[in-house]
Amino acid sequence: MRVAAIIIVVVALGLLGVVGAGSRAQVPPPDPPPPVTTDPPGPPTTAPEPPATTPVTTTPATPAPTGPSRAIGQPWHGQLVNGAQLPEVSADWLTWDPVFKQIPNRPERRWGTAKLIATLRRVLASWHAAHPEMPQILIGDMSRPQGGVFDKRYGGLGHASHQNGLDADVYYPRADHRLLAAYKPSLVDRALAQDLLNRFVAAGVQFVFVGTRVGLTGPKKVVQVLAHHNDHMHVRIFPPRG
Repeated sequence: MRVAAIIIVVVALGLLGVVGAGSRAQVPPPDPPPPVTTDPPGPPTTAPEPPATTPVTTTPATPAPTGPSRAIGQPWHGQLVNGAQLPEVSADWLTWDPVFKQIPNRPERRWGTAKLIATLRRVLASWHAAHPEMPQILIGDMSRPQGGVFDKRYGGLGHASHQNGLDADVYYPRADHRLLAAYKPSLVDRALAQDLLNRFVAAGVQFVFVGTRVGLTGPKKVVQVLAHHNDHMHVRIFPPRG
């Protein structure tokens, strides 16, 4: 009878959850605490926001041109109407910010007539097809979205021209193939730079201004030597007809 009584007591204790590992009471774990959030209180949402797939930008959307591009006035005193924006990157070029000295150039500094952008596309594609082992060419400042003054107030040395969508700064290819502006003439690959210059001349541009120490040559009516152009050539096209 004594053994039976002991068995009954043990079974009863087991049913009460007292007998267990280490002779400690086995009780259910407490409910987890509610999640902590720093968001302000508000109505519940029905679905989570999808993750962003592109970086956020504060640049306002650019309206599509409502008519043909027009270069108003002169490159040194003019405006740009219905301009087009050069994409910051392509297989043949990258854009270069001459003030911050980095890729890409800011959106508001790479506008021009549709004819200028078509000329850049055609010449750089031709040059790159002839030199497929080379990296892209750097393109610097063009014009502002509506043209107008582009002087020292916008950083660096500023531009006396670049006001009506006909001008673009195109950086010389470097001998070391690095995607940086050639800050001294000895870094310029003169053979590749001369070939690039020749292609702009063949495309029928109005002027190409080159540096005083890079040794590039061309027809005197088109290719002109100018100070502050030892790291880039300044291409100017004729105004679009009409």
